[in-house]
Amino acid sequence: MKDIVLYCKSYHRDVQRAKRLAESIRKHNAGNLPFYLSCPSSDLALFRDTIGSDGVTLLADEEIVAANTSLDQQAINALPGGISQQIVKSEFWRLGICENYLCIDSDAYFIHDFSKENFLTPGGAPYTVMNESLELRLFGVLHQHARIARDRDTECKAIMEIFGRTGRPYDFGPLPVVWSRHVWADLAEKFLEPQNMNFLDAMALFPSEMRWYGEALLKYRSIELWPVETLFRCYHYEQQFLDAKKSGETDEALSRIFLGVCSQSNWDKTLDHGQGKKSLPSRLVRTIKRRVFKRLT
Repeated sequence: MKDIVLYCKSYHRDVQRAKRLAESIRKHNAGNLPFYLSCPSSDLALFRDTIGSDGVTLLADEEIVAANTSLDQQAINALPGGISQQIVKSEFWRLGICENYLCIDSDAYFIHDFSKENFLTPGGAPYTVMNESLELRLFGVLHQHARIARDRDTECKAIMEIFGRTGRPYDFGPLPVVWSRHVWADLAEKFLEPQNMNFLDAMALFPSEMRWYGEALLKYRSIELWPVETLFRCYHYEQQFLDAKKSGETDEALSRIFLGVCSQSNWDKTLDHGQGKKSLPSRLVRTIKRRVFKRLT
């Protein structure tokens, strides 16, 4: 069983993003870490033709789901994509490929060389992304988006109540993050199964795989806790991205601090499959038009 691998769950709309990610891994994978990418079986041919097989092992999502006999593939297929993909990500450990995996989304890419030392301590324990989202909360304050802090406080409180934890509220993301199979196993065997639940049931109760993992780690201490800040520079919102570019942020500058960059696909549509790539100026024009429209309506 490998110490650590890279794993990405994707689908057809994100195939060009996954291609960019795969290319960045080929360029920066100094430690030659294995890279696995899964997608629905119906998308495998598209991914194989677009990404190729150099340095990546393609899997069908259904293969991962089948590793847990308590899960119903049809029930997962009926869920919104944002929920179903979290279940697949959280079940990858059951394949028995690795002790730990860096779970990374298609909308991210590496900008700096990496090896397992970036993700594991010298003793082999995974570093755990764990923070209080202070930078994102500050962005909310500066732009009068009170819901950013409010939503995070609500989410933290809800999952902490499920586990009976008190104290400071933590986030355990954003992706990419390093996950240990031992934490997922303890969550399943010590929390879910005694209540006749599987991870699909868990997501119905509270839909955030990162918080399930993080709170399970704090409760059961399945591994040594080595908290770290976020591994990638993540732009959660378009305004956050535009502010950063205005202040002079570039991939070259960011590479001195971060391993990679993530521009979340919920706002950055430039690499949607079948869509032409829009330039930064065109996106700025679109943003200005949207703000003007909001003021007029």
